[in-house]
Amino acid sequence: MRFRSLGFRHFRNLTDSLVPVDASKVILVGENGQGKTNFLEALYVLCYGSSFKALNTRELITHGEKEFTLSAVVENDDGFQQQISFQFSEGRREILIDGREVKDRKELIYNIPCIVFSHDDIEFIRGTPENRRRFFDQTMSLYNPVFFDDLRRYRAVLRQRNAAIKSNLTSLIPLYDFQLAQSGLEIQRERIKAVHEFNGIFPKLFKKVSQSEIDIHIVYRPSWGECATVGDIERKLQKALERDFRLQTTASGIHRDQFIVMQGSEVFSACGSTGQLRLASLIFRIAQVWSYRQKTQKDPILLMDDVLLELDVTKRGLFLNELGGYSQAFFTFLPDEQYFTSLSDKDTLTYSVEKGGFTAL
Repeated sequence: MRFRSLGFRHFRNLTDSLVPVDASKVILVGENGQGKTNFLEALYVLCYGSSFKALNTRELITHGEKEFTLSAVVENDDGFQQQISFQFSEGRREILIDGREVKDRKELIYNIPCIVFSHDDIEFIRGTPENRRRFFDQTMSLYNPVFFDDLRRYRAVLRQRNAAIKSNLTSLIPLYDFQLAQSGLEIQRERIKAVHEFNGIFPKLFKKVSQSEIDIHIVYRPSWGECATVGDIERKLQKALERDFRLQTTASGIHRDQFIVMQGSEVFSACGSTGQLRLASLIFRIAQVWSYRQKTQKDPILLMDDVLLELDVTKRGLFLNELGGYSQAFFTFLPDEQYFTSLSDKDTLTYSVEKGGFTAL
């Protein structure tokens, strides 16, 4: 799977154009603020129907315009080409694959597997529990459609239960408890397995790239950890109902689970240096790539947004070696940044990026 071309109109600061990208490695070189990250963001939007930077799709529109359009030609592993377009206008998004409208964004997730590495990934290590939940849910959703559906159902029921609490509709609570318990228990079981598998990958990778013997691993603490059945969860929710009404929200459940990055017996974010935290966030993403590859026997597309900047030469080499196979990778670099010659083989395209324009080098 690879992108063969990417087109944009009224997207961020990018000049309206169609850029050929038919290579296994595409390197974007330019100063900060010229459009390198926006280019990666456009690819991500076509993969997932949302941005990895902006919460509101309106933010993606070029200043002074009212809509934007993205388009791409993608070639799958069997050599067949696919036309994808994304248009946002008057608050509505329209996604087309070969002229057919995609109603459910779930279809996009399993159409173009894409993993982005960015500076914000450090929040997986030092940020809130929500950041780590999002990371693991994303990791599992990439290869497990059933988990994705359970997560979607759980969130829908959680919204309904919270609305019932706020409206004092006590008669509906038992039904929501049962539905919440059903989806939540399956999610908890899958998270337990996923963390076990992640801990078979992540600690070894960190030691290898960091060239240290630091023991870093993930501890999973589920909110319903003592519950083994749907009935157990229902009883727990019923016992806590008075508290939930007092707080006006559901205070227990898989939306409260914690994934804690530990160094030995200490919380890593409290004892690790900024450099170690940054490196660990990169290894998180490599482990995500490995996990996806193991589960699907497929190679994802990688978007690498200036993440090599803070690594020394040795660690850069080790990091790139551990990425393993990928169907296509996009790298961004500053003009004077030294990147590995191994990234510049015959199947590489390099563009200079300036003021939203792209010039082949």
